[in-house]
Amino acid sequence: MIRYPFLNNHSTVGVTAPSSGVREELHDLLNEAIVRMERRGYEVRCGNTVWTQHKAKSSPQQDRAAELNAMLQDESISLIIPPWGGELLIEILDLIDYNQIQPKWVLGYSDISVLLLALTLKTGLATAHGTNLIDLRGESTDSTTAKWDSVLTTAKGASITQFSSPHYQKEWKHEQPSPHVFHLTEPTQWKTVGDSTVKLEGRLLGGCIDVNRHLIGTPYGDVASFRENHIDGEPIIWYFENCELNTADLRRTLVQMKMAGWFDQTFGLLFGRSAANTPVGDYSVEDLYHELADELQLPVVYDIDCGHQPPQMTFINGAFGEIDVNEGKGKVKQTFK
Repeated sequence: MIRYPFLNNHSTVGVTAPSSGVREELHDLLNEAIVRMERRGYEVRCGNTVWTQHKAKSSPQQDRAAELNAMLQDESISLIIPPWGGELLIEILDLIDYNQIQPKWVLGYSDISVLLLALTLKTGLATAHGTNLIDLRGESTDSTTAKWDSVLTTAKGASITQFSSPHYQKEWKHEQPSPHVFHLTEPTQWKTVGDSTVKLEGRLLGGCIDVNRHLIGTPYGDVASFRENHIDGEPIIWYFENCELNTADLRRTLVQMKMAGWFDQTFGLLFGRSAANTPVGDYSVEDLYHELADELQLPVVYDIDCGHQPPQMTFINGAFGEIDVNEGKGKVKQTFK
């Protein structure tokens, strides 16, 4: 059974940095994002870790874990959203008190993915892979990113549908800020291996593959127990985004996931756009996707709205997903059942 939190527009939002915090020279970006959230009607409560960054992390692991635990256990907080990702969230996974967590949304991506997937696999609590707080600082928000609060305010038993974006951002241009943060210039096209039309149904799981791979073989990556204890053996649809892995490293990671049983009872795989998909020799990511589809005998969809080339949809770990891809356009329906 999956537990779904619920967010309303007068909820309290907890901001903590279980991975990277924000250096002093970038505090203005964080303050802008906080103001935008408050204008949306949310009360924002920031922890101390958010404002510091030292040696690839916001603060020592004990401090990050203590602040995250406090927010996870605080019944008055309905959403936890870190400022952004980072590098070393995995250090605190075994310091979280999983038995004391109160139902609430945790939203983010990149290094935050390792927390999201661990929480869902270990406890059956639905988590949200989507925007971070810093990217909500704009005067406006593109329609794909803006869907995050519609998704998180969906009631248990209800459904929410999202559509592929019209355009995406090829590269970051921090020196040229836009009113909605991103520079959405490139036409979006969801691609498939084989048939141009793909339909998938199953429970959604995934996130940033760079960090989620490190859960393999740990108590926080027990996919088989999750299937048995929380989704009654239903098939899984995996979605992944790649931050830094070249094509060979990505291939090694996927083979390891297969050998670890992560792809047992899987109905399909989705991959986000990525500037990191650099070839190794003449071995391209398209070669990898075709090999994977043939090897697993599963549909593979790629260049979806997920990851470090925004905008991105909000995917709910644990939700029942219905994915429709037709002629380069995608539709994702998620049901909170």
